[in-house]
Amino acid sequence: MGRVIASLNAGSSSIKFALFHVGQDEFALAASGKVEGIGTAPHLVAHDAAGTILIERTWDGGDGLSHEALLQELLHWAAGHLPEHEIVAVGHRVAHGGLRFGQPALVDDALLAALEMLCPLVPLHQPHNLAVIRAIRALRPELPQIACFDTGFHQGRPEVATRFALPRALHDRGIRSYGFHGLSYEYIAHRLSKTEPAFAGKRLIVAHLGNGASLCAMHAGKSVDTTMSFTALDGLVMGTRCGTIDPGVLLYLQTQDGKSVTELETLLYSQSGLLGVSGVSSDMRVLHASSDPHAIEAIDLFVWRAAREAGALISSLGGIDGLVFTAGIGENDPVIRAAICERLAWTGLIIDAEANRRNATTINATGSSVAVRVIPTDEERMIAMHAVAFVMPAQRA
Repeated sequence: MGRVIASLNAGSSSIKFALFHVGQDEFALAASGKVEGIGTAPHLVAHDAAGTILIERTWDGGDGLSHEALLQELLHWAAGHLPEHEIVAVGHRVAHGGLRFGQPALVDDALLAALEMLCPLVPLHQPHNLAVIRAIRALRPELPQIACFDTGFHQGRPEVATRFALPRALHDRGIRSYGFHGLSYEYIAHRLSKTEPAFAGKRLIVAHLGNGASLCAMHAGKSVDTTMSFTALDGLVMGTRCGTIDPGVLLYLQTQDGKSVTELETLLYSQSGLLGVSGVSSDMRVLHASSDPHAIEAIDLFVWRAAREAGALISSLGGIDGLVFTAGIGENDPVIRAAICERLAWTGLIIDAEANRRNATTINATGSSVAVRVIPTDEERMIAMHAVAFVMPAQRA
């Protein structure tokens, strides 16, 4: 019987998943997809590696269907789709590992309890990550589950890169920069080490630009600095998150407007960013299509802040040899890439407009001092690679 590793990435209303074959010489994608609309009208769609739809289903009136019920449906479908295969482990993206967990870990009661304590740091992510782990434990208690931490890749950065200028006792309590999107950055570093090892060893900035957005400064495949910090609010302008903000603004809103902590949380996580500035949408594609001047302003701010933060990371690296764009906007939006690169022209970066327009892998022009790549990320594959090492160490991809 063949063996399969499942990767799960759970949000408040969605579950992204992927199934990978593991064997002597293969680590091929069997299927991937997502369940969206959990809590309203759940919609499941799955594709094979070629993009052919394998299943598409909507549960009308499915507002009562829980993550657990939908996972049961998903596991039932996977068993029918791959009847000669056995799921041997499930890997999960877990947003925060705190100070204790830098490497993937096998799930047990003690780990779950420790991760639960970190929920206040990533309230929109961690609770849902853990809920899905508990659901799988209830459905398939014998199945090994491996937690893979989005903060893990950034452990080992220089100590100075983790500090806020707050009293030392607060730092020692864990109030420090952690960084996120680590599974995405780890995948990019892993892929470059296989495809361009010389390039992978250089000073790179990787731009994970999507609804959530951040930058990571890497040297020799290791994280040196990053724009997200204590929470996933910091750094770049995002779809609905504001990124870096003067903390005095929050004090002002509390003292002058009487904003509660809950109201501030909603403002910062759900009402700001591209949506807040534009008043139109959090989706960059919608903003590009809009003639509203506020939409244009939101795009300009996104670009300006990305380039400004890249400049700061260049200082952390002591220079720059390469820039890598990844994630939804980074992989698919030549307008944003060109605008950011134009603001970084002072580094000697010259973009090839035609290569950029067609989303080529290499988009720098001949003579550019900075190499520029467009590389699709694959967090689900990175999760599976970690998970397989626990149950089939000899088969690690």
